Amino acid sequence: MNLHTTHDDVRHYYGDVLQSTRDLRTGACCPAEAMPPMLRTLLEDVHPEVKDRFYGCGSPLPPALEGRTVLDLGCGTGRDVYLLSRLVGESGSVIGVDMTTEQLQVATRHQDWHAQRYGYAQSNVRFVEGYIERLAACGVADASVDVVVSNCVLNLSPEKEQVFAEIFRVLKPGGELYFSDVFADRRIPDALRTDPVLLGECLAGALYIEDFRRMLERLGCADARGVSQSPIPLLDPQIEARIGMVGFRSMTMRAFRLPLEDRCEDYGQIASYRGSIAGLPHAFVLDDHHRFETGKPVRVCGNTFDMLAQSRFAAHFDLHGDKRVHFGLFDCSTTPTAAVAAAGACC
Repeated sequence: MNLHTTHDDVRHYYGDVLQSTRDLRTGACCPAEAMPPMLRTLLEDVHPEVKDRFYGCGSPLPPALEGRTVLDLGCGTGRDVYLLSRLVGESGSVIGVDMTTEQLQVATRHQDWHAQRYGYAQSNVRFVEGYIERLAACGVADASVDVVVSNCVLNLSPEKEQVFAEIFRVLKPGGELYFSDVFADRRIPDALRTDPVLLGECLAGALYIEDFRRMLERLGCADARGVSQSPIPLLDPQIEARIGMVGFRSMTMRAFRLPLEDRCEDYGQIASYRGSIAGLPHAFVLDDHHRFETGKPVRVCGNTFDMLAQSRFAAHFDLHGDKRVHFGLFDCSTTPTAAVAAAGACC
């Protein structure tokens, strides 16, 4: 796939063809109603023009971000950047990277408006025009970011492995990748992968879930977790006729920059959520089969323990145990979804 041709096609589709969410031809773009209630409330304070040109497929905005540095890959007009601006607070910072000039013009036009709306002395967001495959050229240093997010953009890259390599380069140890994107249940036929419309609608570049798992393993990430997923309807009959043999799903995934094992191992460890994360007094959801009720001790595998103990979530958990004694494979009481099983360790 030609790098420059693909970038030009995507830039044209998102800069010229799409003028609002109403121009989309598939159901990949999620409505605001799919957001958690707290985020829907924050969305009311985002400028209407920014919201009107949003083309994401999920809600990849994790909790516990106060004071953190967050990087949004493919930020577009900045809807998620401005939501993150509220979530990190005035002491935190958000960087938005996008290659489409027209999108960034909308984002930057309302930068001061949002700072004033939020009561900040100055804006805590920065927008950079550049390529997500080349974050060093965008001024993003090694191990400088707490959390990387992306909303239905990584599928558009013709160099996906390079993008994920850059993500793990810029993340701090224990930092988190939390993203929503379109995944396919098989590899997309070569003849369709360069179709400008299918590419712009986030279908032609969708990763086959098994290839995603293999790619992360090559980059040293042995355990990515599925958080949520939903099928994507192909609303346009012409698109259905061309690529309807492929099943597409919008999936939200999380992974950490941690040295994890490729299987769920049992070390007799226990985790108990304190209920201290803002907006989550009753429970914390790590993934689609780990829901920690406040105050309830839960047996966890070594990978889950490390995700909690070596990340920003450590302050919100009581964690007991170490890895001095090994009890074999962890007995997963809940069968993981196909997405989670495909993405690495099962627990």
